[in-house]
Amino acid sequence: MRPNAHPDEIRDWVRQHLDPLEAHGTDRPHRSDFDLNPEMAPKGAAALTPAAVLVPLVEREHGLSVLLTRRSDTLRRHTGQIALPGGRMDAGETPWEAALREAEEEIGLARHLVEVAGLSTPYRTGTGYLITPVVGFVTPPVDLTPNPHEVAEIFETPFGFLMDPANHERRHYDQPTGERRYFYAITHEERTIWGATAGVLRALYDRLYGASVA
Repeated sequence: MRPNAHPDEIRDWVRQHLDPLEAHGTDRPHRSDFDLNPEMAPKGAAALTPAAVLVPLVEREHGLSVLLTRRSDTLRRHTGQIALPGGRMDAGETPWEAALREAEEEIGLARHLVEVAGLSTPYRTGTGYLITPVVGFVTPPVDLTPNPHEVAEIFETPFGFLMDPANHERRHYDQPTGERRYFYAITHEERTIWGATAGVLRALYDRLYGASVA
């Protein structure tokens, strides 16, 4: 299936490639910041903080797009980075409950406007979070309002562009210790998506199109 296909064609196909909600809580394989940096992976088991993000697929006439945010410049961590709506899960929450709650809090996306399609591959961050991506379809029109304490900007990026591996750059930076760390980055227009958000999108691409880590 072409990533820029009409929403009517791609909707069921996307669902077929996701895990059902019932798979939550099972031992699903995950991806991580350490896929490109295996030598930096912690040794032994570690307690991870559960988190969830929403991957909102907006069904536009010209095709699907993904709702993304730029984090507020006043936040203590990950200032100004591009992110999917989401955050830490509260006690007793499911990933989809957390993702929908966070999307409503961060960008004013009413949860009844999101049709949850399924779960993508969990993603472990280097900071100790295990993120469950929840994929959902959003039918416009939607009236969004960024929470100024968390979000500086809301924008959409074409799904086809994000799912094109030619746009997945493998970049690196050198840490003060001299270690070189690799990560994925996706640049569209003037915005660069990198870090865990790019990792989550890359894992979704791999799930949908059967690619492997490269």
